[in-house]
Formats: sequence, structure tokens, C-alpha cells
Amino acid sequence: MDEHRPVRVLIIDDSVVIRQLLKEIFAREGGIEVVGTASDPIEGYDKIVQLKPDVLTLDVEMPRMDGITFLEKLMRSHPMPVVMISTLTREGSEVTLKALELGAVDFIAKPTQSIFTGMATLSHEIASKVKAAARARVRPKQAHVAPLEMPQASIKRATSTNRLIAIGASTGGPEAIRQVLQALPPEVPPIVIVQHMPPVFTRSFAERLDKLCVVRVKEAEDGDVLQPGHAYIAPGDYHLQVARNGSQYRARVVQTEPVNRHRPSVDALFDSVAEAGGSATVAVLTIAQDEETCVVFGMPREAIQLGGAEFVLPLPRIAHKVVELLAA
Repeated sequence: MDEHRPVRVLIIDDSVVIRQLLKEIFAREGGIEVVGTASDPIEGYDKIVQLKPDVLTLDVEMPRMDGITFLEKLMRSHPMPVVMISTLTREGSEVTLKALELGAVDFIAKPTQSIFTGMATLSHEIASKVKAAARARVRPKQAHVAPLEMPQASIKRATSTNRLIAIGASTGGPEAIRQVLQALPPEVPPIVIVQHMPPVFTRSFAERLDKLCVVRVKEAEDGDVLQPGHAYIAPGDYHLQVARNGSQYRARVVQTEPVNRHRPSVDALFDSVAEAGGSATVAVLTIAQDEETCVVFGMPREAIQLGGAEFVLPLPRIAHKVVELLAA
């Protein structure tokens, strides 16, 4: 899309209050034009065809058709960038993760209390997510990925106590992380992950991945001994860091100040990994995802521009490269 014109947004939400709050936020933040609103998906689809918006914001619970059913149909017939409007609840997080699997670019977790104050606090984040979504590459869901095999001669070296894998991701990250973890064999060093997500969502994300991958996946807890064949995801609103304790790595889960506006922060994790692991660490930030396969080419672009990416690879090749480096 033309970066010099406003992002054209259609809001589909059965709540008059949410529709009005979103319109006010987009007007106040600038760079976004609300071209229409709809109270349910049936009305919304007609307006998509008529108004041709760049981005859709989509509620989950609506009359006549729920947001997930509509999203699945939309991605088959008229794929486009969608930002889900979710709730900060366990049920909301599980539904949102399903929406991301179906092709939604991102989500906005609306507060469960003090909706006016909460939405106002999130104004900049909401506008930023919609603007990022307008630049997204919308792709069909990828099929299940079979785990790679680690050469037998390399398993002992790969799982030695001085090895770690660190992964950092933001917009478009949940599905990218799923593909990488699903392709990794069980004989891998401990994996530490920061995905920018709010509380509640990270636990649901970890539990969902644990069911899909041969590596075990959990939300990190302070003091966890990092075990081979396990992946640890930073809890929402907490930094995940790594500390060396003799021959072991342990997780540090702390609620110190945000780093570059984020908590959890990829920088906070990677700084700690570099300090604890040194040259033994394989960090996926040195393997940047290429622009062609990124949903939003944000964090990888920064890494590449800063000269921090040793390899720039399409998403399906990242797990292969990690295994190759571990086996070397």
C-alpha cells in the first residue's frame, strides 16, 4: 500500500462502545482512516467488498456469526490483514491463538475492567498494530512440520550443558515460532523464547505448542533449571533472563522496567544469554527470517540493518540451520 496515505480500516464489533472508542483512538493517533463500521460479520462482509479496507479489526463474540468462523471463511475467500479484538481472559487467549493460526496478523487485548481508561492507555499500541498489519503479508496456514533428525554423532554435543537456543519474535511470531519448534528434534539444547504477548496469552501459547511439538514447551518460572529438549516461554509482563549456576542454566523471571517499551523484552533475554553462554550460544537473532516469509518485516529488518544477522533465511529453513549449527 501507499505509505503516504492513511491506513483504511473497517471495524467489525457488536459493541457500540468499542466501535466508538476505536474510532476515537484512530482519529487521535493519526495515519488511520475508519472507512466504515459493522455490528456483525454478515454486514461486515458486504462492507469489505464495497469499501475495500486495508485492515479489518474483528471482534470474537458477535451475533449471527462468531469472529473465528467468519475469519476462517474470510481467509479462504478474501484474504486480508485482520487484527482481532480479544479479552484478557483464558478463553480469550485460546480463541485468539486459534485466530492467529487461521491467519490473523495480530490482536488487541481489550481490558476486562475500566474499558474507557484501559483502551485510552493502549491507544498507541492499538494504532501501531493496525498500521503494522497494513504492511503484512497474509498467507494461508502452513501444514504440520515433521521434526528433523539430529545425526547420532552430534546428539551428545548438541545437548551438552554449555548450549542454548534463544528465539525472539514480535508481530507474526506465534506462527513462526510454531513452525520452528515443530521442526526441531527432541535432542536439542534448552530453548528460551520471548514472544511479545500480554499475561494469560503466554501460558495458553506455551500449552498449545506443547501439544504440537516433540520438544516440551512451558511458560518459564523463576528458578527453572533449563533442560535439553525443553522450550521456555517468557510470561507476559515479565522479563525472561538466563543465569549460569555452575554447570546449569537457570531461568530468571523478573518484573523490572520495560526495555525499549517491551516487557518481556527480546533484548533483555538476549543480553542475559550472551553474558551467561558466551560463544557457546546459538541465537536465532543471528539467523534472521527473510522479508519474503515474514508477516511483518520488523525485528528481522532491524537485526539485518545492524549487521547482527549472520544468516538471512526463509522461515522453513531456520530450524534446519539451527540443527546444522548444533551438529557442527
